[in-house]
Amino acid sequence: MDHSSSGIRLLHTSDWHLGRALYGKKRYDEFKAFLDWLATTVQEKGVHVLVVAGDVFDTTTPSNRSQELYYRFLCQVAGSTCRHVVVIGGNHDSPSFLDAPKELLKALEVHVVGKAAESPKDEVLILKADDGTPEMIVCAVPYLRDRDIRQVEPGETVQDKELKMAEGIKAHYQAVASQARSIREEFGIHIPIVGTGHLFTAGGKTVEGDGVRDLYVGSLAYVNSAVFLDSFDYTALGHLHVPQKVDGSEVVRYSGSPIPMGFGEAGQRKSLCLVDFNGKDPSVQLVDVPVFQRLERIKGDLEGILKRIYELSLSGSKIWLEIVYDGDEVIGDLRDRLENALSDGMEILRLKDSRVFRQALGMEFEGESLEDLGEDDVFRRLLSSRGVPEDQWQELTETYGEIVSYLFEQDTKAE
Repeated sequence: MDHSSSGIRLLHTSDWHLGRALYGKKRYDEFKAFLDWLATTVQEKGVHVLVVAGDVFDTTTPSNRSQELYYRFLCQVAGSTCRHVVVIGGNHDSPSFLDAPKELLKALEVHVVGKAAESPKDEVLILKADDGTPEMIVCAVPYLRDRDIRQVEPGETVQDKELKMAEGIKAHYQAVASQARSIREEFGIHIPIVGTGHLFTAGGKTVEGDGVRDLYVGSLAYVNSAVFLDSFDYTALGHLHVPQKVDGSEVVRYSGSPIPMGFGEAGQRKSLCLVDFNGKDPSVQLVDVPVFQRLERIKGDLEGILKRIYELSLSGSKIWLEIVYDGDEVIGDLRDRLENALSDGMEILRLKDSRVFRQALGMEFEGESLEDLGEDDVFRRLLSSRGVPEDQWQELTETYGEIVSYLFEQDTKAE
């Protein structure tokens, strides 16, 4: 076994999105394979603390199968080297659903914080070793909803809201971190303080099709890494699906989603963060996650697509495909011709004709595709195609962003 020689070992993961389908295709076998691998990895690596930084489930009403996978995994880990599991709520999770069994799960040393607590001290967890001595303090901050971090005032502008949200997030972390530092001073020992979060940091990277949404309206509400560096020895973040450091810091990281959430992530290296503490000093290494279901996006004209399908068929592996046809020729039986070219184990989950989107959005530039545009770009193209005066675009785009964020917030509420 690859056990840590001294100190405490933590494994950071997030964004499982159990129950998520891909263009209607259920992925339960994939999720089970990942969780079985994760339970084995926890044991083989000698992990003492597992942190799941939000978005355990893909919806606020997870299916029975998704719940079964979650609780089965927690039971597997409870019988391993892992002394503690910390689970925080993400924007896709139902806070009340996650919190409902929290008292029962404590018997397995599973600590759940589904929603922001009324008192900062209730988000501070003192994790103890087998002999009862404190070995780590975790500031288990979940996804902070708008209502958790600011008060709505009549007449406030979009910029006012952004600034209040940024200030509210910072104030929340400062209050929780202050509680943690006081507890550490009370113990009189140098034990690590680990922070968590499920949010969008300034400069964070996303990829097309990963399903990641802005959590708040506007870019001013994005969190700067200084909020975490000033407070925690290591910060385990969730929400962004691309594994990454924040502002180049080794100790403020997104673990990323362990399986691709969409075809835009198909070629992405997936990993978890393994953190060893020597006292309160962390060192981080990445643990690569195997590919449990191969995905590939094929883009081109008919000849190029058929050529790539033939190349993939030679490998004999099971693979799900997204086909983006961007040829100029109109092909009425395109799907039939592509389906006939597939070998056993290959399946087309989505077929997209870029010509349709280019015409609808007025995309007349050579080589331009829908994948090159963000959500706001598409919205502005639609405004242009409908003849809306440009001096109205900014206000309409901000209003559009508020509506999207509001609808997403309503969809993920757990009330």
